[in-house]
Amino acid sequence: MKDLFSQHSADYAKYRPQYPEALYQWLADQVAGTDHAWDCATGNGQLARHLSLIFKQIEATDISAQQLKEAPQLPNVRYSVQPAEQTDFPDHTFDLITVAQAIHWFDFDAFYKEVKRTAKPGALLLVTGYGNLKVTNVVDQIIAHLYDDILGPYWDPERKYVDEEYKTIPFPFTDIKVPHFPVSFSWSLEHLIAYLNTWSAVKHYEKKHGTNPVDSITDALKQAWGPAAEHSVHFPLLLRAGRI
Repeated sequence: MKDLFSQHSADYAKYRPQYPEALYQWLADQVAGTDHAWDCATGNGQLARHLSLIFKQIEATDISAQQLKEAPQLPNVRYSVQPAEQTDFPDHTFDLITVAQAIHWFDFDAFYKEVKRTAKPGALLLVTGYGNLKVTNVVDQIIAHLYDDILGPYWDPERKYVDEEYKTIPFPFTDIKVPHFPVSFSWSLEHLIAYLNTWSAVKHYEKKHGTNPVDSITDALKQAWGPAAEHSVHFPLLLRAGRI
């Protein structure tokens, strides 16, 4: 698994979108037990924090120690630096395993082998993430220009799975139908620009050229944004769920 986010872990924690409360409520209704959950590639502990309100014990893993430093310290959450594909957890431990905005980086076969080993029979696997945001037509066109025309060659090949809404990832489980969960926020222009700066392709571009590609669209974004302090920002929520 690639570690592309350690150097900007604080920005990642501050500016990446949160997942809707309704998703956690749905999860609580789907699991057979609430003893143990594993939040794999937890990053800054975004999901782990919410899961800690449902489960007695959370194991939250990531390959980035820097990301884990940004995670909230909670009495029933244990953070550890471990790859998704090989952990030290006992067999048949977890009632729920979650992966948020990360599975496209995994070795699928090795990860699913670990899922089957560590999950209790009948446990739930939830894979989630979010696609490209929508604001207004004009703002969306400018962001699309950044995404496709400027950053196109700088996206890692694995990004295609996000563009394809996780519909094409290998998934050796029977899909469970998941409801639609809206994901919307009120963001300032400054928050939007900070979010764009967390994109991995932006970091790749900066490393090669020594300049920030987001700067090249900032004036156009300001004009398109207009005088409003904030706009509604909408993300498509990507979801796959299966019984193990």
